[in-house]
Amino acid sequence: MADTVNGTAPEAQDAVPEFPMPRQSRCPFDPPSALKDLQEQGPLTKVRLWDGSEPWLVTRYAEQRAILGDPRVSADTDRPGYPTKASPEAGEGKLSFIMMDDPEHARLRRMVTAPFAVKKVEALRPAVQRIVDGLIDDILAAPGPVDLVDVFALPIPSLVICELLGVPYEEHDFFQEHTKTMVRTTATPEERGAASREVAGYLAGLLGRRIAEPKDDLLSSIAGRIAAGELTHQQATEMALLLLIAGHETTANMIALGTLALLEHPDQLALLRESDDPKLVASAVEELLRYLHITHLGRRRAVTEDIEIGDQVIKAGEGVIMVNEIGNRDPEVFPDPDRLDITRDARRHVAFGFGVHQCLGQPLARMELQVVYGTLYKRIPTLKLACALEDVRFKTDAFIYGVHELPVTW
Repeated sequence: MADTVNGTAPEAQDAVPEFPMPRQSRCPFDPPSALKDLQEQGPLTKVRLWDGSEPWLVTRYAEQRAILGDPRVSADTDRPGYPTKASPEAGEGKLSFIMMDDPEHARLRRMVTAPFAVKKVEALRPAVQRIVDGLIDDILAAPGPVDLVDVFALPIPSLVICELLGVPYEEHDFFQEHTKTMVRTTATPEERGAASREVAGYLAGLLGRRIAEPKDDLLSSIAGRIAAGELTHQQATEMALLLLIAGHETTANMIALGTLALLEHPDQLALLRESDDPKLVASAVEELLRYLHITHLGRRRAVTEDIEIGDQVIKAGEGVIMVNEIGNRDPEVFPDPDRLDITRDARRHVAFGFGVHQCLGQPLARMELQVVYGTLYKRIPTLKLACALEDVRFKTDAFIYGVHELPVTW
């Protein structure tokens, strides 16, 4: 008995790889090489998390989509077997309806679907274009180098989501400071909790004011649900917090990381810069979303009934992790997957997930990225990195992967 750990022989314990795997430094855009090795071995393998639990890691595209689309898997973090976060310091907590199951998930999601419909989002394109052009004007008026994250990548989605929600933009520094803490894996539970409470408290107060004095914005729509008895004030606050974080943190990281990837692939940058075809811009966005998956710690679920995937049965009460960055590099779906090719048809990627929990804001994210990638490199054709790639600090310490700063000049 002394030779076993939790009833498992030491050899068996050692055979289970730990997750997350460290990202190799040779190419910061590629998934860890260990993920590729596991994908080549098969679609499913057990991995060990920091707490000793051993969920299934799903590395192939078809199996990821099958599981994400299966009603027998749950996004509820309270379900038995739900894989815990990446480290003991990360803490837990629900982000409104994205960590709920139907029918409550569907009920809450429907309340905020309309503003993210494709036609509604397209109506915002001229306003986003003005924002992007204005920020580029400011960049060109300043002496280089500049930090593209600070002066461009963060302000764009912040301005857009604040406008959509009805949050005064002068508060954006407050939100950015606190949301950075909320998505940093190395933050303590106390730090993450304090940051979340600060932002939630502000939003709760703003919702209260919208109940009394509604405006033409999404917060007023959510506040109306409180008045109608469809949401509690707490539920409405959690919903607004989710939309605020999801609406700027992810897109900001894609803007900066996508720009860095293009600068490191000058042939692809030249194709994009020299073309006036909006279809190529849209194609570039899809390929960058496939090539650079920023939610690098995987989509996590708990299985509620036995599911047979290939020749493997995932049992009820077990956890699964879909690491979409390796799913998007599946050679069965995307030939030569480690090559960035903005002319490829990458629309089938799983960067936004799949199934009922597929990202609500994907039309908005796509449109913002199309405006950015279709404008920045034409207006600043000599844009280049102002430091060595080795000196760029990557967000390996955050749930959302990206760069902390991106020094550029022209």
